[in-house]
Amino acid sequence: MEESQKPVKDALLPGSIIVAALLIAGALVYNTGLKNVGNQASLEENTNTFSAEDLIDDDVILGDPNAPVTIVEFGDYQCPFCARFFAQTEPQIREEYIKTGKAKMVYRDFAFLGPESLAAANASQCAAEQGKFWAYHDRLFETELADGREHNGNLNATLFKSLAAELGLDQTKFNSCLASEKYKDEIQKDYDDGIAAGVRGTPHTFINGKPISGALSYSSFKQLIEESLAAAR
Repeated sequence: MEESQKPVKDALLPGSIIVAALLIAGALVYNTGLKNVGNQASLEENTNTFSAEDLIDDDVILGDPNAPVTIVEFGDYQCPFCARFFAQTEPQIREEYIKTGKAKMVYRDFAFLGPESLAAANASQCAAEQGKFWAYHDRLFETELADGREHNGNLNATLFKSLAAELGLDQTKFNSCLASEKYKDEIQKDYDDGIAAGVRGTPHTFINGKPISGALSYSSFKQLIEESLAAAR
């Protein structure tokens, strides 16, 4: 199974996701404050759906680009509940649906928690240039899970370069990309697209255009994925 982008690809790294033992208990969605979405994460009451292809934009696809179900997550690398989703729910989605070709997945940056979030989003896009977006995405979340804190300065250029070296990226190209902040406009577009689609907190996920707000259990995602698969048959 591969991640796909025009023109880069990168294999999913098996076993890259660690178990989250350091997650903060409490609400399951980080609210932007732009709208009161409440403290309880749930299936969205609003019945609006959005075009899956429009939600993907030009972001890197994990899995078969022709898979019948499209999963689009808007997230922030500092968000503890995005980390919860990454560690507890996403591994099962990848195993049961991404690897089997039933679904494909896209991560879009809803980087609203400050400069570190923006810097991490830019670093991940620089990794995407060399076909390593999803591997880099995973390492960023693993790092945040181990750190367990926000706004403490750990998402910095030293870390970003270290992760790039771990993944075998061309350091000169990566460092140049990192310093240029060349993906600032792309990251802003992801945020703006999220706002237009009703995103008000993270993680916020769409399954074939239908929204789910928060780090819900795998069973909640499985239900909606299965419904989408049935509708696509």
